[in-house]
Amino acid sequence: MAFELGPRRFMSEINVTPLVDVMLVLLIIFMVTAPLLKEGVSVNLPEAKARPIEKMKEEDIVITVDKAGKIYIGKTEIDWQTLEPKLKLILRQRAKKEVYLQADKTVAYGVVIKALSMLQDAGAEKIGMITEPPRTKR
Repeated sequence: MAFELGPRRFMSEINVTPLVDVMLVLLIIFMVTAPLLKEGVSVNLPEAKARPIEKMKEEDIVITVDKAGKIYIGKTEIDWQTLEPKLKLILRQRAKKEVYLQADKTVAYGVVIKALSMLQDAGAEKIGMITEPPRTKR
């Protein structure tokens, strides 16, 4: 907006105070919601002594089997019949054919083996099993 200061002078400066206020509110909202976005499907993982994964990246493929036997790619629930074809498409586009599998500790052993077999058939060259570290007693 232009304001007349004199007979022919206009002020052409923008008031940035409302902009800063809005940006601060958006920053606070982002800081509060960002940690919630990382959480995937909730499963009760088994405990095991294993070498921890260095650092999971956003592009890493995580397959999850929950206690009801439903399977997910990332956070997206899929059918067991479509797991292999979808994973083939995803892995075909990647140089690193690495997949991580996490399954609830109450899931039957046969279901986990079925998932592992499907991951191998889809072309996964490395399959990592995600577990919880053992709890130390104090």
